[in-house]
Amino acid sequence: MSTEKPLFPPLLRRIGLRLGAALPALFCVILFTFIMMRVLPGDPAVYFASGPNAGQAEIQELRHRMGLDAPMLVQFLHYLENLATGDLGRSLTTGQSVAQDMHDRLPASLELTLTALAFSLLISLPLGLTSAWWSGSIYDQCVRAFCSACFCIPPFVSGILLVYVFYYWLGVAPDPTGRINIFLPQPPRVSGLLLIDSALAGDWTAWHEAAGQLVLPALTMALFVIAPLTRMTRAAVISVLGADYIRTARAMGLPTWRIMIVYTLRNALMPVLTTVGIVFSTMMGANVLVEKIFSWPGVASYALDALVSSDYAPVQGFILLMACLFILVNLVIDLLLGVLDPRVSVE
Repeated sequence: MSTEKPLFPPLLRRIGLRLGAALPALFCVILFTFIMMRVLPGDPAVYFASGPNAGQAEIQELRHRMGLDAPMLVQFLHYLENLATGDLGRSLTTGQSVAQDMHDRLPASLELTLTALAFSLLISLPLGLTSAWWSGSIYDQCVRAFCSACFCIPPFVSGILLVYVFYYWLGVAPDPTGRINIFLPQPPRVSGLLLIDSALAGDWTAWHEAAGQLVLPALTMALFVIAPLTRMTRAAVISVLGADYIRTARAMGLPTWRIMIVYTLRNALMPVLTTVGIVFSTMMGANVLVEKIFSWPGVASYALDALVSSDYAPVQGFILLMACLFILVNLVIDLLLGVLDPRVSVE
């Protein structure tokens, strides 16, 4: 029997195949975004020309400096050359490089999205599990109605309602003006996540302030994704409840909580975990309304401001960043599925 070890371990092989399969899709995203930004109405040279009465000669000079007068193929090749060196371009709106703007703003979006995802999981997993356990009951119908209501209310409506109730009416929430009170010094940047940086610095005043600012926007985002997570959890649990080992556990008289947590939820996690990955990727790109309502300095609001002003580079950088995050999240989910069930192969 041969005892030679494989050249590449299964984990590295899985990662390599997944990344290799994602490269064509990533190139298509880059190409599609580049073309769409050029064919959409609006000329950045006209927008950024000095004053509304700028002459045609000044506009043409600005277009030449921006490289917009070259053929589209030449512009695209130049863009790919810059991407190969890590240059995402420069934002005409902020005057900084897009990579620097993304570096400054991405932690804010990640902190908001991760907190919202944690809120939604804390609500949806118990709801889906108990709803499936008592399927068909009045409680199950109430849970399904609650999920439908959460899904039907747009985030900008629920966000405004939460601000009105908790900030304006009850006065228990801070004003929705960003990540932290402008009169408080921010903790030294380590991760860019204010809750982590404040805890590392031992600045608990800043931590409580940042946590208070984070609750309402995170809850707004969480309400919108509770429905798909709860429904997927309920469906996965119902499919597991019919298994022989669940009936055996009930016949043996095991405690209900043990059957629900150890045997049922654990075996229903695979489809739920896949849904979590999709939901997280969607939240990262679709939280622009929440960021605008709560003046949250994230990458989505940054990209929207750039789109309004026909600033190509930030929009292209944002979409490329979201595509890379989507690939990374799916890779992590794929690896976790392999851990939960070793029978899941790379094919």
